[in-house]
Amino acid sequence: MKKILKTKLPELWQKISDDFDLFLPIEKSKTLNFSLWKEDEKVNLNKVRTNTSPKHLVFPQTETYLKFKNQNNRLSLKAVKAKGDEYVIFGVRACDVKSFKLLDNIFLRDPIDTYYKEHRDRGTIISLACTNPEETCFCSSFGTDAASAPKGADIAAWDIGNFYIWKPQSKKGQNLMETTKEFFIEIDEKDVKNLENEKNNIQEKLDDLPFNKLNLSKIKGTQQEIFDREDIWNEFSERCLACGACSYLCPTCHCYDLCDYKGNDQGEKFRCWDSCMSSDFTLMAHGNPRTTQMQRLRQRFMHKLVYYPKNHQGEYSCVGCGRCVDKCPVHIDIVKIIKKLGGENNEL
Repeated sequence: MKKILKTKLPELWQKISDDFDLFLPIEKSKTLNFSLWKEDEKVNLNKVRTNTSPKHLVFPQTETYLKFKNQNNRLSLKAVKAKGDEYVIFGVRACDVKSFKLLDNIFLRDPIDTYYKEHRDRGTIISLACTNPEETCFCSSFGTDAASAPKGADIAAWDIGNFYIWKPQSKKGQNLMETTKEFFIEIDEKDVKNLENEKNNIQEKLDDLPFNKLNLSKIKGTQQEIFDREDIWNEFSERCLACGACSYLCPTCHCYDLCDYKGNDQGEKFRCWDSCMSSDFTLMAHGNPRTTQMQRLRQRFMHKLVYYPKNHQGEYSCVGCGRCVDKCPVHIDIVKIIKKLGGENNEL
């Protein structure tokens, strides 16, 4: 482990950006998102949660696969390769680091999604421990440790007053720290003690969060029995606006649609994010298999809490980031669903 003074960060960003695309939590119009760093950008590493997750770096919101052209009644096809340069992303919280693993379970299983793999392989992830978690965070309930070094991060970092401590966890992380070694200094026993104190302080804050002790073990019953709890699904769906905000903000949602764009004699085939909350999601020639909002809302939460863990060794498709809690305009979120399915009579 080594440390870097906060005053040295702008120089470090410049050095990294000479060789990589550098993505940081950047504030624009009072909204914080992971964006490409440029000089004079307003970087905010103090706020825990960005508006959207960094999912778009490995799973772009739109991506073209194929271009086609008709010349003299002859159709030519051209495959489009995944675009992008090697990149570094700094400030990824433990929940979002874990979300990459959950996406890997989908896109890197056979048959491997080669576009996703290329985006994933190009990236170096630097996590940042959550010094001040927000009240709507509940990552601990899903086994995420926001205080320590999360698995999946190439480098783990902690904010320790006037400096950050960096710990490489992979070959990528070691290489990056080696190429920027002039910015780092060795840590001493006092730094190690301060780091342990910081981890303990973060854990105490996590333990005090209102949603920290969600009890998923209370969700009992077979898949069919949970599916048939129409009293719960109806209660929530009656308020749902089907806006899809929960899907698009969620770091683990991975549904997409394949579309064609045609203009004159040429066009392209591309994929774009989709939401199971939409009335035309999985629309087929004979119609939509889920014709009501109740069925669509049920599908979303059944996948998160039942289908995904059934197919992935009990791992839920949620990381407790709290974005759905924070952003749903009618206050429907996975926390309330879990409590209802667990027998709690919480109000909507």
